[in-house]
Amino acid sequence: MVAAAARAFLVALLVATPALLLPGTRTETTQIIALIGLLAAILTFVEYVADSPSLIEFRAAPPFNRIRFVSLAITVVLLTLICRGDMVASPLTKALTGFGAMVGEAMDFPFSPVRLMLLVAPAVEAESQIRSLAGLAYVISLLTLLGFVALVRLLDWPLRSGAFNFWINLPLYDPTAGGDILTRLKRDSHVNVALGFLLPFLIPAVLKAAAVYATPLALTDPQTLIWTMSAWAFLPASLIMRGVALMRIADLIEEKRRRAYAQADLQAA
Repeated sequence: MVAAAARAFLVALLVATPALLLPGTRTETTQIIALIGLLAAILTFVEYVADSPSLIEFRAAPPFNRIRFVSLAITVVLLTLICRGDMVASPLTKALTGFGAMVGEAMDFPFSPVRLMLLVAPAVEAESQIRSLAGLAYVISLLTLLGFVALVRLLDWPLRSGAFNFWINLPLYDPTAGGDILTRLKRDSHVNVALGFLLPFLIPAVLKAAAVYATPLALTDPQTLIWTMSAWAFLPASLIMRGVALMRIADLIEEKRRRAYAQADLQAA
């Protein structure tokens, strides 16, 4: 219960981070953020205190969710500090702004996700800020993916944490949906990885279309800009991580079946 409460507090703190660090947050915005943070904390606490979760996957296969949380937290905090530097400059915000500009320039090449994200800039003056935030967020997501792949390949995730409980770690996976579960795992893995690669290119197009045919996002607001950039970088990385994890579980099931078939053949012989 203490661990679940600590996780809930960290999730609520993450939701409130931009509002806490950025000056001039309106009262109405603070109330909405407090409500969202409370709901996220309650959901996290319930999921982690229960014997069997109902929504959160890989709860008992650390550090999958920890890596995702740390990646999102680093992204939100760094983007918030860069936006804070436009209002209250400090040596830290100046250093982060310069680093973000350098990364953004390096990631801004033709047909790159960062170049496409510049399409949603509300004005030419905002392109440099969006370039910096998008480049930094995308680099963090790439480093997160590399770290998780290294964890899977080099540290034998998830077996280092003990036996893998399929039903606790994949509560949304229905074993009675039909078909071989091994085939379904591999298919879902490929779908998640494909979506993860496509989303950084699709999200800017969707935002641009929404700006033309519907109410556009207020990217001039720092909090909206921070969460938009964070979601744009985090969601694709999270999908690819899920795809890699599902393929790893499929490989473990296939290996276990192979051993069982080999043992049955020996006993029959």
